[in-house]
Amino acid sequence: MSIIQLNQVKKQYNGTYVLKGIDLSFSAGEIVGYIGPNGAGKSTTIKILTGIINEFEGNATVLEMDVRQNPVEIKQRIGYIPEQAALYEVLSPIEYLNFIGKLYQLDENLIYKKSMDLLKLFELDDKANIRMNSFSKGMKQKVLLISGLIHNPEIIFLDEPLSGLDANAVILVKEILAQLKNTGKTIFYSSHIMDVVEKISDRIIIINKGEVIADGTFESLKSEAHKGSLENIFTALTGDTGYESTAHDFVDILKN
Repeated sequence: MSIIQLNQVKKQYNGTYVLKGIDLSFSAGEIVGYIGPNGAGKSTTIKILTGIINEFEGNATVLEMDVRQNPVEIKQRIGYIPEQAALYEVLSPIEYLNFIGKLYQLDENLIYKKSMDLLKLFELDDKANIRMNSFSKGMKQKVLLISGLIHNPEIIFLDEPLSGLDANAVILVKEILAQLKNTGKTIFYSSHIMDVVEKISDRIIIINKGEVIADGTFESLKSEAHKGSLENIFTALTGDTGYESTAHDFVDILKN
């Protein structure tokens, strides 16, 4: 059974297609790395699957429900962690997480307990009642991560979730994702951090200019592209191979 399905999904903005007919399906219990250059269509794909964008061509289902017809039912069962989100910074973490928990119809006492326990794991329990407008980007991102997971979703969509996190938090999040996968969760992970995608993903999809150009395990992609690292595979497949020359020109300009 496919837990996520996209059939000929297309999306245009002002007459320009950013998705040009995406056909993909995902099984439960996979960590899928979804990578591509800026503007390739990664975030648009995620916004369609999470019900944020409902005007598109083709069909998309999540948990066997149509994303256009059942957006609320789907949102109750998925988690979404974007790179940047409105956190209502005049609230404290505990107030914000209480608000989010109530949206998912969780018991208030359970919300408080889970919030404090999770904040403690991210070393934020001492900041639980402090307004978030004084928080660093990394601290806000930790609260955002908790808010996307507090209801124990079946599918987790992550769009650059490690943005602003310190090294220890990155290691913790990678381990959390691995253990969530072991409990049967499906994780759809979009990121520019190639080494993280390479290490945690069961399957890697590369999208470029609105089209899927590669789909497989890291080992299969490496075999097909005859390149060593995911970064090398990515640059070979997307055609962006001039980094060394560009970097050389950049340094030369600085010298003059």
